[in-house]
Amino acid sequence: MSVGVVVPLPAYTLDPAFIAKKAEDLGFESIWYHEHPILPVNSASPFPATGGEIPWTYRHFSEPYISLAMAAAVTSNIKLCTGITLVPERNPLILAKEISVLDRHSNGRFVFGIGAGWNREETEMMGGDFDHRWTQTQEAVLALKELWTKEEAEFHGHYYDFPPVYMYPKPVQQPHPPVLLGGMARNVLQRVARYGDGWLPNRITPQQVEDGKKVLETLADERGRDPESLTISVFGQPPGTTRQQVDDFLNAGAVRVSVWPTHCDTEQEMGDQLEKMAGELVR
Repeated sequence: MSVGVVVPLPAYTLDPAFIAKKAEDLGFESIWYHEHPILPVNSASPFPATGGEIPWTYRHFSEPYISLAMAAAVTSNIKLCTGITLVPERNPLILAKEISVLDRHSNGRFVFGIGAGWNREETEMMGGDFDHRWTQTQEAVLALKELWTKEEAEFHGHYYDFPPVYMYPKPVQQPHPPVLLGGMARNVLQRVARYGDGWLPNRITPQQVEDGKKVLETLADERGRDPESLTISVFGQPPGTTRQQVDDFLNAGAVRVSVWPTHCDTEQEMGDQLEKMAGELVR
């Protein structure tokens, strides 16, 4: 129960309820949806994975919260995760409600994987401050925590400023759903220790997981936090990942590993592929 499924792109061609129910029945621990609300046709921002043009499949994201709500309706155990939510592109007053309702209706199964984005044009069109996007992300997360935990929540920051408000319902998970910071940015572990609950890296090796865990333990001690409270979830390993590779990550200190299936056009094909993956990866 330590392996998750990342829904492949195009992410809206198959029913989220089908994928989630099938994955849960096969013993997968989690299902992951990600987002880009829009992507500009003309962009000077290089695609992170290759440094070049955005692949055509990368233009075809679903909406993660609608998809995860559909998944929640037909499952009872599988964790419902964003990998990632682009926080600077969302209003925390609305996002707090969406997450609280999803967490409540799923009985506490939501995992809030977050990032700050890489496409300047997209971030700025959506109202984000690209040059200071991680500062904006931290402020949004702090505002979300106020909204999730206080009967009368208020926040006064540079990007978000609101007087006392009521925000109900509150999430089932206490004090709030886990906040996992994505990416490999230079300061990501310091950010996790300041305001996160875990690290969500991709394109990483087991040795980097082991090294990162040691850094997180030191940072947690320095801040008076429980080192075991800061987790590492390895995100988006490629199709064909083996159980030995998963075990290497888990033995290095990760709590879970999520793997991409290959995109399929039909539920039959996706179901067959998930069964094959489960036979190889799930114990």
